[in-house]
Amino acid sequence: MTQARTRATAFAPASVGNVAVGFDILGHTVAALGDRVTATRRPEPGVSIRSITGVVADLPLEAERNTAGRAALALQQELGLTYGFDLEIEKGIPLGSGLGGSAASAVAAVVATAALVDSPPGRTQLLKFAMQGEEVASGSVHVDNIAPSLYGGLVLTVGIDNPHVKAIPVPESVRCVIVHPHMMLATREARAILKPTVPLGDVIWQQANLAGFLAGCYTDDLPLIRESLLDVVIEPQRRVLIPGFADVKQAALDAGALGCSISGAGPTMFAWAEAHDADAVCAGMVAAFARHGLETDRWVSAIDRQGARLVD
Repeated sequence: MTQARTRATAFAPASVGNVAVGFDILGHTVAALGDRVTATRRPEPGVSIRSITGVVADLPLEAERNTAGRAALALQQELGLTYGFDLEIEKGIPLGSGLGGSAASAVAAVVATAALVDSPPGRTQLLKFAMQGEEVASGSVHVDNIAPSLYGGLVLTVGIDNPHVKAIPVPESVRCVIVHPHMMLATREARAILKPTVPLGDVIWQQANLAGFLAGCYTDDLPLIRESLLDVVIEPQRRVLIPGFADVKQAALDAGALGCSISGAGPTMFAWAEAHDADAVCAGMVAAFARHGLETDRWVSAIDRQGARLVD
């Protein structure tokens, strides 16, 4: 058997978690930004983080407390490897942005380290390793950011112990508008605000919206997507954490958006729109945030079908 390479760099894209109607089970990639992790194989077992650079640098260097480090440790330990890895992390996703930054670091780490293994694990194993890294940041295991960052595109993931990942088609005319206000919102804080119970009527409404959204994606039914892309469970609880939320959402809808909600835990907001409306939707959302004193970064793109990959 030919020994694997000794150094590899992987890129993992940012992601929109939940996609409004699929709390903890739906997500899609955001190709415009992401994280890179370079892994170097070393003789000693374990994982060391050599550097963290980019838009966020003040993250834990201890592997157990770092999402990339913990994911790589899971791979090293569960595969019973007698060697280990040194990691260099380049953050391209702002911390606490709601764009899957912790997930992208974990995914990039497992993709890079897997390239250095003599018998590389499959993608489902990589997903499970990355999930352990994500838990470090959010305090719970969820896959709505991990799965799209690893697999690419819009994906539905069912199950935690035995996850099943299903790619969902997206109509060609759809664009995703991402607007990130310059503020930080920790995932733990956004999850802590959620109530432990949900009224039965809201559960039924949300189930109908999830089913309608998926059916609309499979059948290119934009009116059905417009009718269904509405979160009646999580958004009403988290909207208070984002200044100007109602105005930003209304601006998106007034400009023709198919729907608008919170990206992951926030504070980033996303909208789906047809290509001819996307720029106007973006401009409306940016202007609304500005009226509430928030500067923003923004991106408009198709739903990229490419997930994490080696880049060297």
